[in-house]
This record gives sequence, C-alpha cells and structure tokens, in this order.
Amino acid sequence: MQKRIRRIPAVFPAVFGTRLFFLRRVWYNGNMERIACFDPVIGENSRVLILGTMPSVRSLQENFYYAHPGNAFWKILGEAYGCEVFTVEQKRAVILENGLALWDVMRSCERSGSLDSAIRNPIPNDFAALFERYPDIRRVLFNGAKAEECFLRLAGETLGGREAVRLPSTSPANTLPFEEKCRIWLDALQQRDFTAKYRAEEGS
Repeated sequence: MQKRIRRIPAVFPAVFGTRLFFLRRVWYNGNMERIACFDPVIGENSRVLILGTMPSVRSLQENFYYAHPGNAFWKILGEAYGCEVFTVEQKRAVILENGLALWDVMRSCERSGSLDSAIRNPIPNDFAALFERYPDIRRVLFNGAKAEECFLRLAGETLGGREAVRLPSTSPANTLPFEEKCRIWLDALQQRDFTAKYRAEEGS
C-alpha cells in the first residue's frame, strides 16, 4: 500500500442546502498529486455559470481562480465590463456584480502539473445541489473543451434545459491569439447582453 502524505491539512466546507462539500484538499498517492477545487464564487443574482476543469498549480498556490499571469481570464473580464481586475476582491466583484458565477467541473482529481491532459480519476462537483440552490442560473459557459467534455461525461444529466456554450480556453496552453479569445468570450458574456436582457425581462 502506498503511503499518503497530506500536504495541506485544512479542509474548508461549503454548504448548498443540506449538502456538504469538502474543498481545497491536496494530498499525494505515490507520485500522483490529488487536488480539490475552490469554493464557488456565486450569489443570489448569478445567472451565468462559468466552469473550468480544476485550478492550476499556480492557482492552488495563490488560493484563487486563474492566478497564472499568462491566463487571459481576468483580462478578458476586465475588457468585458470595463473595470480593473487585479486583486481577489476585484475579481470577486466583477463576477458577482455582473450576474456571473465561477466554479470548476471537478471536485477533485489526480494530476501531475497543471495540464488538463494530465487529469486522472476525476470526481465531479454536485451540480444537482448547485442548480437546486441557485435555480436562476440559465446558462453555462465552459472555459475550454476539456471542461465541457468532463461536465457532459460526469454531470451532463444535471444540465436540464440550461443553455451550454463551449468557449476557447483562457489558459496560456491555448495558443489562440488573445484578441480572438477576447472577441469570442465577449460575444458569449454579453450575448448581445444576456445579463442585461435578463434583468430587463425581470423588471417587465
């Protein structure tokens, strides 16, 4: 039997209704590191859920989503909403103030390094509980093909009638030029302004 060494002993629970998730745990099984996701960034006004696969090594070190300086995610959101997105507080604000939510498909997986191609033995997050707790989420945006593939394979039955859109990965491993990534993401985020349209319908 291979010896397991816990690297980070802290476990942070998040509750949706009566269901409990144990997050941010990292341990080793032989040479393979098993990692777990962050809490979702989500609020009562969230309408659009953005899903990645699993935090990168740099993000785990920084303890927040998309922390690698080469990842275009926060730069794109800054362009989309015309604001500065540098601190964790600013990042949370741009998500919550614009009707978005942010999470990862996998609750935990084994992975060496940060590449999605290295993911092994994934366990999905409980999206049934998330969608039950936040029923106003009507769109899901996948940050890259791997996020879409994993979600549809592991949790696709929870999608229901929600719209799902695959977007180009914002990872530096995706060599698509930033301008092209930004254009596609802005079209999806604004969708001829989905969130504003949704608010207008609510007020009518």
